[in-house]
Amino acid sequence: MLMNSSGKQPQQQSFFSLRGSLLTLAILTLLCFTYLSLKYSTPSPQVPIANLVGNPQVVEHNRDDDDAVDDDEFGDVYHSPRVFKLNYAEMVKNFKVYIYPDGDPKTFYQTPRKLTGKYASEGYFFQNIRESRFRTLDPDQAHLFFIPISCHKMRGKGTSYENMTIIVQNYVESLIAKYPYWNRTLGADHFFVTCHDVGVRSTEGLPFLVKNSIRAVCSPSYDVGFIPHKDVALPQVLQPFALPSGGNDIENRTTLGFWAGHRNSKIRVILARVWENDTELDISNNRISRATGHLVYQKRFYRSKFCICPGGSQVNSARIADSIHYGCIPVILSDYYDLPFNDIINWRKFAVVLKESDVYQLKQILKNISQAEFVTLHNNLVKVQKHFQWNSPPVGYDAFHMVMYDLWLRHHAIKY
Repeated sequence: MLMNSSGKQPQQQSFFSLRGSLLTLAILTLLCFTYLSLKYSTPSPQVPIANLVGNPQVVEHNRDDDDAVDDDEFGDVYHSPRVFKLNYAEMVKNFKVYIYPDGDPKTFYQTPRKLTGKYASEGYFFQNIRESRFRTLDPDQAHLFFIPISCHKMRGKGTSYENMTIIVQNYVESLIAKYPYWNRTLGADHFFVTCHDVGVRSTEGLPFLVKNSIRAVCSPSYDVGFIPHKDVALPQVLQPFALPSGGNDIENRTTLGFWAGHRNSKIRVILARVWENDTELDISNNRISRATGHLVYQKRFYRSKFCICPGGSQVNSARIADSIHYGCIPVILSDYYDLPFNDIINWRKFAVVLKESDVYQLKQILKNISQAEFVTLHNNLVKVQKHFQWNSPPVGYDAFHMVMYDLWLRHHAIKY
């Protein structure tokens, strides 16, 4: 069609040219957004977090890190070795704890009496946290608040349980009245540590402390109020150990199973009655007398493949940590026991975990474990020995750092 001289043809061509440019720009923009959407919405390989408490954040890492994480040190002994190693590093870098300064350190608080015996784990923790990088003097930087109740000192002074409960109650209530931090979470970001029934009983007058705060205790029994997703199982370790750690000594372990101790629980009474005369199980219904010889009890651990660890007056037993230290596979005979670091390490990879009712089949259960299976258990046991050792000052991955890691996991669940 012929166009007149009014210039409509150039205007129409300009219109179509502009529309084409806009269309091209729109297509390019759409392609760009589509590319970016696909790039950033496609999930990258994720670290499993099903075994963690409170789903803490995982440190970002590249795929190149995988080989470094899944080495011999962090094998299948751990539920999620990659998660453990990466979050442990994040914990060491960032975790901060504020210790309440109140209380007389020469009487009831702050300074445990000694670092040996049945209170050793409690004493080491008190000392370790004061000398560690985790302590902060600025409460505004703190992730958790430590209530330093050292109850066994009161017991050593002859304080009755009734008076002990009143003293602890007055102390904690004074902290709540003096500082604003408890009321922000009703104590959910507070914790205390005790490694014997003395400490557990001394807090009975404070139901809100037991219910709300994190309890790190050596008696983590499900049937006496222990809450696994909130509380922490503290390993009971009687240090110093009398002899060096065992390991790489499988050929010397000729005794099938060993236990010697007081019959101060139903399961121990049954264990002694059923097996004390057995020729393959070395079972004594009393502690081995020192008159028998120097360190005879400890040396039995070196000669045994499996060391029986029945619960005593509580579900826990220091014999478990002894067995681990001396390289003897612990056989757990305790119901309702939340084992230390149970959410981090897989106990069935280095221990035999049984129900108390299995005591009657104990010998056959142990004999059914093949030599190859025993060697694997023993090798894994050596890998976790460092987790059941207290040091001063603390050393990486030792008992103190493992307890701190459990506390680190739990603080992620606290929102305020």
